[in-house]
Amino acid sequence: MKVLQLCIKPPYPPVDGGTMAMDSITQGLLREGCEVKVLTVETDKHPLRADRLPEAYREATGIESVYVDLGVKAVPAGVAMLCGESYNVKRYRSEAFAKKLREVLQAGEYDVVHVESVFLTPYVPLIRRYSQAKVVLRAHNVEHLIWRGMAESMRFGLKRWYIKHLALTLRAYELEHVNDYDGVVCITKNDADYFGSNGCRKPVTHIPFGVEIRNVGDEREVEPCSLFHIGAMDWMPNREGIDWLLEEVWPVVHREVPQARLYLAGRKMPERWMKAQVEGVTVVGEVPDAREFIADKQINVVPLRSGSGMRVKIIEAMSMGKAVVTTTVGAQGIDYTDGENLLIADSAEQFARQIGRLVADGDYCRRVGEAAAALVAREYDERVLSQGLIKFYEKIMKR
Repeated sequence: MKVLQLCIKPPYPPVDGGTMAMDSITQGLLREGCEVKVLTVETDKHPLRADRLPEAYREATGIESVYVDLGVKAVPAGVAMLCGESYNVKRYRSEAFAKKLREVLQAGEYDVVHVESVFLTPYVPLIRRYSQAKVVLRAHNVEHLIWRGMAESMRFGLKRWYIKHLALTLRAYELEHVNDYDGVVCITKNDADYFGSNGCRKPVTHIPFGVEIRNVGDEREVEPCSLFHIGAMDWMPNREGIDWLLEEVWPVVHREVPQARLYLAGRKMPERWMKAQVEGVTVVGEVPDAREFIADKQINVVPLRSGSGMRVKIIEAMSMGKAVVTTTVGAQGIDYTDGENLLIADSAEQFARQIGRLVADGDYCRRVGEAAAALVAREYDERVLSQGLIKFYEKIMKR
C-alpha cells in the first residue's frame, strides 16, 4: 500500500506530542510494509531540522517540506472575521504548498492520502483533482473544542471575545468539511463519537497513539520525590495548565511535601517561568531527548484544563513505568483506572493531595507506574494499532 502523509509540521524528530503522534503513524506503516511519502509544512515555529534527520529516515519517507508563513496578520485576520471564515484554517493556505503537493501527486500514484489535521483540508479538492487515492483525515483533536475551552478559561475581555470567535468559525468549518474526506481517524473514542453525532456521514474510527512495546520500562535509578512535566509551551493549554500548577497547586505541595522537586521541560518555555525562581522548581527548557529527561524522574504531572484528543506525553511516561497525576481532560482517550494506573485530580486541592500520596508512599507510586506500563503494553502497542489503521484504509478503499 502506498500512502502520502501530509503533515502540519515536520514529524521528525518527534519532539512533542503532535510530532510523536505523526511519527508513530509513519514508523508503524513502514514496519507493516507500506510505502510512505511525507510532505510537510514547515514554519518559523516548526522548521524542518535537516541536520537531525537520519539518512535511513530520508530514504524511507522521501520527506519534503514547504515553508508556510503562519504569522498572525491583522488585515487577513480582519477580512476573515468580516467574512465569517476560520482564520485558523486560512493561515495554512499556501500557493507554494499547493504547487509542491500537485508535483508529488503527479509524480506517483497513491492508495491513500493521510492528512494530519483539519487545517490542511483546503488542499482536499486539489488532491481529488490529481489523484484517485482515498483521502483520510487524522483528527488529533476536535480542534474547535480546544479553542472554546481556552476562551471559557479566560477572563472577560477583548482577547476572550476573539478566541471565542475563532472557536465558533473553526467549529463551523470543522463540522462542515469533515465530510470532504473518505474516512476520519480520531485518536480518542470521545472525539470519534463527537464527529459521528455532529453530522459526519463518512466512516469514523478511533486509533490511539501507540508505542513500540520493546521500549517500555526503564531500570534506571530515579530521583526520589521528583516530579516532572514535559510539553510544548507554544501550545496555549499547556501554558494555562502550568500557570495553574505553579500558582495554585505547587504552593500546597511545597508546604506539605517540602522535599518534592518539580522539573519543567519543553520548547518555547515562557521567559516569566525562567526568571521566576520558584522554590523547589527547576525550569529546564527544551531537552534534546525526552526519554532521557523522563528516565530518572518519578512522577509525571499533567495539569491540563482544556483540550481534546489524547495526551501523547502521558502515554510515553506511562510506557516508561512512571506514575501520572492528571486531570479528567488530560486523561481523555486513555483506558485508565483511577488510583490503579493513573491518578485523576480536577481541583488544586485534589491535585496536591494525589501528588502527596505518591511522594509519601514509594511502594504505591511504584505499583501505579508498573500498572501504567502494563496498560500501555496491553492497549497501546504501535504494531497492533498500525494494523488497525491499515484495515481501516482497506475498508474505505472498497467503498
